Amino acid sequence: MTTVIGDLLPLALGVAVSPVPIIALVLMLLAPRAGAASACFGLGWVLGILVATLVVLAIATSADLGNASGEPSSTQGWIQLSLGVLLLLVAMRQWRSRPTGDEPASLPSWMAAIDHMSPVKAAGLGFALAAVNPKNLLLCIAAGVSIAGGSLDNGQQVTAVLTFTLIAASTVLVPVVGYAVMRDQLRGPLDDLKGWLQQNNATVMAVLMLVIGVTLIGKGISALG
Repeated sequence: MTTVIGDLLPLALGVAVSPVPIIALVLMLLAPRAGAASACFGLGWVLGILVATLVVLAIATSADLGNASGEPSSTQGWIQLSLGVLLLLVAMRQWRSRPTGDEPASLPSWMAAIDHMSPVKAAGLGFALAAVNPKNLLLCIAAGVSIAGGSLDNGQQVTAVLTFTLIAASTVLVPVVGYAVMRDQLRGPLDDLKGWLQQNNATVMAVLMLVIGVTLIGKGISALG
């Protein structure tokens, strides 16, 4: 159990520090209808992580990735190796897209509509950024595969999934709760955080995907050895 949780921590961190959903949340929190939209966005974000991980876990469990000794199978090794390579490709793409010098960072065009986004659309956006966004989806896939390959019983699998989900969702949930309690005090820091993440989005993700990609490649090679 502890080995699986240890494997999940960097994956959950990778999802947690994704700059785009944090920027989207900050924009919602600074909008006129901050409360309802941000809460629904947070709910969608949690459900997206949870559903993606559970779907992968169900598929991986049916494929019987684990074994009696608790050691990863060769199938799990190949999956981890493939995911690691994909994450390295993502890291390369992010690094190339980073702004240089005084060049301003560009953000997705849909962010312009966040100020007027309804709670339902905010929930859908949170779910999509968690479960459909390629970078986060790869990390959820890796998490589901790690849990399935850990030879855990049902209760331990539930604990592992919830641990991964809570850590991965923490950077969205904490600002939502904090803003509800200390709205006026957090406006300035949130605005500063948005500016920093906007400018350093590509660099943060490139470094993170590089580290996690190399880690998965190492685990995949170890499982195949």
